[in-house]
Amino acid sequence: MYKYRQQSSKFALKFNRELKYCESLTAYKRNPTRQITVGVKKVGGSSPILLQSMTTTDTMDIDATVEQSIRMINAGCELVRITAPSKKEAENLKNIKDKLRALNFDVPLVADIHFTPNAAEIAARIVEKVRVNPGNYADKKKFEEIEYTEDSYQAEIGRITEKFTPLVKICKEENIAMRIGTNHGSLSDRILSRYGDTPLGMVESAMEFLRVCRANDFHNIVLSMKASNTLVMVQAYRLLVASMKEQGMDYPLHLGVTEAGDGEDGRIKSAVGIGALLEDGLGDTIRVSLTEEPELEIPVARKLAERYQNRVEHSFITPIDKNPIDPFNYSKRESFKVGNIGADNVPIVVGDLSSPREIKESSFFPFGYNYSVPLDKWNIADQSVDYLFLEDNSIDFEIPGTLGVIQNFNSWEKEKERHYPILTCEEFLDSELAELERLFVHVDSKRLIEDAALHHKLSTSRNVVLVISTLNMHGMAEQRRATIELMNKSIKTPIIYRRDYKDLEAEQFQLDASADIGTLLIDGLGDGIWLAVENCGGNKLVLSTSFGILQASRTRISKTEYISCPSCGRTLFDLQETTAKIRAVTSHLKGVKIGIMGCIVNGPGEMADADYGYVGTGPGKITLYKEKEVVRKNVPEKEAVEALIDLINEHGDWIDIKD
Repeated sequence: MYKYRQQSSKFALKFNRELKYCESLTAYKRNPTRQITVGVKKVGGSSPILLQSMTTTDTMDIDATVEQSIRMINAGCELVRITAPSKKEAENLKNIKDKLRALNFDVPLVADIHFTPNAAEIAARIVEKVRVNPGNYADKKKFEEIEYTEDSYQAEIGRITEKFTPLVKICKEENIAMRIGTNHGSLSDRILSRYGDTPLGMVESAMEFLRVCRANDFHNIVLSMKASNTLVMVQAYRLLVASMKEQGMDYPLHLGVTEAGDGEDGRIKSAVGIGALLEDGLGDTIRVSLTEEPELEIPVARKLAERYQNRVEHSFITPIDKNPIDPFNYSKRESFKVGNIGADNVPIVVGDLSSPREIKESSFFPFGYNYSVPLDKWNIADQSVDYLFLEDNSIDFEIPGTLGVIQNFNSWEKEKERHYPILTCEEFLDSELAELERLFVHVDSKRLIEDAALHHKLSTSRNVVLVISTLNMHGMAEQRRATIELMNKSIKTPIIYRRDYKDLEAEQFQLDASADIGTLLIDGLGDGIWLAVENCGGNKLVLSTSFGILQASRTRISKTEYISCPSCGRTLFDLQETTAKIRAVTSHLKGVKIGIMGCIVNGPGEMADADYGYVGTGPGKITLYKEKEVVRKNVPEKEAVEALIDLINEHGDWIDIKD
C-alpha cells in the first residue's frame, strides 16, 4: 500500500482550508466551465449534460461496431467511444466512421487509448475526440515504489512531455477534442511513489498532462477522475475542480464510476458517485459504466442528468457561514451513542409499515426477517432492517431480537420491549422524557436550521435520535445544511436521514435515493437512513436499495462487492456471462471484493480495491490475483471460476453456503 508523502499531506490540507470545489453548497448552480467542441456537439458551458457510452465489439469488426454504435445512438448516446489498442484498430476507425456517416449518423466518435501513443496519433486524424489515460500513456506499470530526487522527477516529466506533445499538436492542428482521463487503479509508479494511490495523486497525474496541453496553447479538453471506490472518485473530482479554480482553469468534466458492475448494484453505485457531484453542480458529460450492453447505460445516465434540469428553482436554503465538513478527506461526523445508533455503529436502516393494516409475521419478510412456523424462530438475513416504523399500528406477536419498533408518540406501547416513540418537534419541546432509554424526534430540515429552542433542548438531551426530512427540491443540500448547523453548534445528536418518494418507477427511485442519501454518507454524515415510498416499488426493493446505498458509500457492508468493468473491444471473454457465473457462486461472501476485468488494461491497476482479481490475459486464458499480486497465470477459462474459489478458500475468505 502506497502512503501519502509529507508534502502531499500539506498540499491536501491547503485545499481543505482555502479552496472551494463548487459555486455554492446551498444554492444549486452548474459549475461554470469553458465550452469545448467535439464534432457537432458542445461540452461544457451552458450546454446540457451530454450522455455517452462505449462499444464492446472488436474494433476490427466494422459491421458489428457500426451496428452496436447505431443501437447506442438510437438509445440517446451523444458520444460513441471505441477502443483503439493498437495501430491497426486506430486505422480501422476510419472505416467505421465512414460507414456511420454514409448512414447519416453524425454522432462524434471517441478513440480510447491505453499504452500506445502511435495509435493515439493515428486516431487523432480520424475521430472527433481522443481519450488518453495519463497513468499508462507514457508509462509501464510495475508496481514499484521509487525514490525520486527533484532532478530525477523533473527528468521523468521531461520524458512524458516529449512523448505526449506530438499528440497535443495533432489535436490542435485537427481541431479535435481530448479527454485526459485519470483512473485511480492505473496511476503510474512515479505518481504512486510521490503521492500514493490517493485523490491528490489522481489530480496531479492529470495536471502533468494538462500542463503540456497549456504550454502548447491547446484547450479543447475535458477531464475525468474515475475510480471504482465512490469516496475516492468524489474526492478526486472535487480536488481537481478546487485545483483548477485556484489556477484559473475551467475545463469541463466527464463523470463516471469505473467498473460499477451490473444490475441494481451498478446503478446504485453509479448514482451515488455521479449523483454526489451532480448535486453540487459538477459535471458536463457522463457515462454510466455497467457490465451490460452499452445501449442500456444511456437511459440510466439520462435519468440521472434530467434530475438537475430545473434544480435552480428550488426553495431558498440559508447560506453557510462556516463549513466544518472536509470535502477532500473522509471523516465521520461525531455523534454520541443512543442504543445501536450513532458513535461507532454502522448506519442503521428503518423500514416502513405505516399504512393501516393487520401486521403478521409474514409482513416482516420484505424487511429481511423470515419466520419459521415449524421451528418457531426468526431467520434474519444479512440485509434486514434495524427498525420498523409502525406509525399507529400494533404488533401482537414476539418480534425478532435484533429489531426495534418505532411508533407515533400517542400510539406508543411503552410497556413492550424494544418499542420506541417518535415525536414531532412540538411534542419534543413540550415533553420531559429524559428518563427514556431512546426516543426519536422527526423534524424538517428548514426548522432544524432555524429553531434556537430546539437547538438548546437537543444540546441537553442524550437519549434522542433525530429523524431529519425535507420537502425541498434540493433536499440533499438542505439536509446537509441542517447537519452543518448542528456541527457548528457542537450538537452531537445521532441523525437518521429520511427521504419520501412517490409515484416513481423502480429504477428512477433507486437513482434518486442513491444520489440524495449517498452524497451525505460520502461526506461522513448520518447515522441511519429511512426511505419512505408510495407507489415506487415494494418493500423488498426499498430494502435492497437502502443497503445498496450503504454498500456503495462504503459505510455498511452487507454483501459481496463486484468491481466489474463494462467491457469493450479489448475484452477477452464474455464479461456479462462470466460476471453472472462468479456472482452465482460467491454472492454469499459478505465483505469480499472481487475484480472481474476483461483485459490487462482494466486489470490489476483498475481493481486497486479488490481482494481477488479475475483478469483476461489472452484468448481463453485467465490470470488470478490476490489484491495486486499475480497468483496463477493463464488458467484455462473453463477452469478459472473453480480456481478462483480455490484461491479464496486458500486465503481463508471462503464460507460454505448453509442449507
